[in-house]
Amino acid sequence: MKKPMKNGLYSIHITMGDGVKGRDSGVLILRDGVLLGGGPYFWSSGAYTVGEGTWKGHLVTNQHSPFADPFARPLFAGQEVASGFSGTFAGDTADVFGTVLVGTRSLSFRATLKWLAKA
Repeated sequence: MKKPMKNGLYSIHITMGDGVKGRDSGVLILRDGVLLGGGPYFWSSGAYTVGEGTWKGHLVTNQHSPFADPFARPLFAGQEVASGFSGTFAGDTADVFGTVLVGTRSLSFRATLKWLAKA
C-alpha cells in the first residue's frame, strides 16, 4: 500500500509548454484537499483529490504585484486564470501536468513539487 500524500509546505517549479517561454517558482501549502500558495508576483488557491500515488485538482491564480522589469511580458497580463492538473506523487515529491486558461487561450504546463515542512 502506498503512503498518502503529505500535508505541508511544498516548493513548486513550473515550466510552460506549447512553445511558450515561461516559468515560475513559489511555495504551496497542501492540506486535506486544499491548496494555497504563491510567489513574488502571483498567488493561487484551489482544491485537489488524492488516489493511490496519483492526484488531480484545480486552482485559480491572480497577480498580486507588478513585475519590476518594465520589459517583462507577463503571460497572464494581470488576468485571473484557471488551471486544472493531474499527476503523481511519491515520498517527498510530486509531478503534475496541467492546462491553464488565459482568456480564450489554453496553455499546457508541467510542475514539480518538493515537500519542505509540516504546515
